[in-house]
Amino acid sequence: MDCLENSERFFINGQWVSPSAQDQKDIINPATEKPCGRIALAHAQDVNRAIEAAHAAFEAWSTTTRAERLEVLGRIPSLYQRRAEEMSRAISLEMGAPITLARESQTPAGLAHIEETLDALRHYKFEECEDDILIAHEPIGVAGLITPWNWPMNQIACKVMPALAAGCTVVLKPSEIAPLSAIIFTEILHEAGLPAGVYNMVQGDGPVAGEALASHPLVNVVSFTGSTQAGIAVAQAAAPTVKRVLQELGGKSANIIFPDTDFADAVERGAQDCFGNSGQSCDAPTRMLVPHELMEKAMDIAAKVANGLRVGDPADSMTELGPVVSASQFKRIQALIEEGTAQGAILAAGGVGRPEGLAQGYYVRPTVFGHVTSDMVIAQEEIFGPVLCIMGYADEDDAIRLANGTPYGLAAYVQSGSEERARRVARKLRAGTVTLNGAAWTVKAPFGGYGLSGNGRECSRFGIAEFLETKAIIGYGADSKKQ
Repeated sequence: MDCLENSERFFINGQWVSPSAQDQKDIINPATEKPCGRIALAHAQDVNRAIEAAHAAFEAWSTTTRAERLEVLGRIPSLYQRRAEEMSRAISLEMGAPITLARESQTPAGLAHIEETLDALRHYKFEECEDDILIAHEPIGVAGLITPWNWPMNQIACKVMPALAAGCTVVLKPSEIAPLSAIIFTEILHEAGLPAGVYNMVQGDGPVAGEALASHPLVNVVSFTGSTQAGIAVAQAAAPTVKRVLQELGGKSANIIFPDTDFADAVERGAQDCFGNSGQSCDAPTRMLVPHELMEKAMDIAAKVANGLRVGDPADSMTELGPVVSASQFKRIQALIEEGTAQGAILAAGGVGRPEGLAQGYYVRPTVFGHVTSDMVIAQEEIFGPVLCIMGYADEDDAIRLANGTPYGLAAYVQSGSEERARRVARKLRAGTVTLNGAAWTVKAPFGGYGLSGNGRECSRFGIAEFLETKAIIGYGADSKKQ
């Protein structure tokens, strides 16, 4: 791929630069288990160099007008669209997304965030007057952004764009597991003509590059998406410098299906949504809650969905489910499937091992467990693979209790033929996003979680707000100009 020419370099202060050391890492294609490229791994001095460039560029970029930022950032969508096919192929290669999913969801998600952020920037109120107080919302400073591998463009775009729109300068550390798409994105931003130092990108792992970014005193805000365990490490590294830390972490999202809806359709959709992206979505509806008396019916419907999925080569346009991203993820998922069986969950589809006919690649059998109880490991831990847990409930209150019965609170789903009931239940769920009756995903809604799912919100104007500080100027005068 064309982007491989920059895979062993970092983007710092407007230029592609060589690393300070020769540490490298192979990029593994999860469909073949073989290298498909290589990246350089940043040391602390590389990260420091990028941060210093961002710090030096902050004063000028933070004082640009809305119109000036819109002019520069407004060049990005057309450049992104021009390289959409290349982006899709990179995502499919690096993290195993079926090429159709990459083209129809993964790559377009990034564009959706780019365009929504630009629209939010056009209308954002950076200054307001209350009596004689001017309330000014000013860029916080240098933003350190650490992004995951599962939805690379979704997460890169929904962090980078709001930070730049707010007037912050950026150092991005994408996942070292799936770095190709980030290189293409960086080339796009370079072509858009951002001033030197406004956007910087270094490749590297969490313990070295991530820790250096989170702990640096010149970084004013860290936005991290990944596992809860890694998020805790980022927060601990950031704590001595008292910087703002935004975290979008794990999830164990409940999907409550009430019997007054089209039950078969709701179960089928819920299973498909759980298995999408090979189950590697933090907001996937991995816990399906159904009435006890409909458990067997739900298991049968979900099993048919699992058994009917086309699992195979991501490059094949007919493939619906690709591999999971890595050997470590594969092993962890296999262990949790074994744990579910050992603890008494009833296997309705799938199980341990690769799907039939797939001897290599990190492929997982789409798996359905029924009669799962809240004390089981698979009901509490984020599996991050194509594994659906079906749990039974006695009544509405019991369903709400079960839904809230994990330390996570990223997303939840409610299916009911009664709009009043759906709304009532949604208000009682401890989750950052609750989707009713299959409503479409939108980048206009704030995204983030409760509890161990993190803090802060991403997307649209809510994402911009996280990169701003609020200043009150008392006695400014009631006739001050609003932006």
